Amino acid sequence: MLYSKLFGKTTKTVTKDAVAISHRLLLQGGFIRQLAAGRYSFLPLGLKVCKKIEQIIREEINKTGAQLRIYSWRHCRSGYA
Repeated sequence: MLYSKLFGKTTKTVTKDAVAISHRLLLQGGFIRQLAAGRYSFLPLGLKVCKKIEQIIREEINKTGAQLRIYSWRHCRSGYA
């Protein structure tokens, strides 16, 4: 995959809302894009990095013979009422 063909591009400017250095770098590098206040989406490059990290973790889990436990990250609103 050529970087020039990616959907997300790097930027020099970042919004004032990005206070943490890691947040600023992820925005500048074209890994994530802010959708709304507190909501972000992975751009293709960020998703590729996440999948690579998942692959490395799964390989290490398989080496040790452990089991993978996946938790839900979405919860029903009615469950908290």
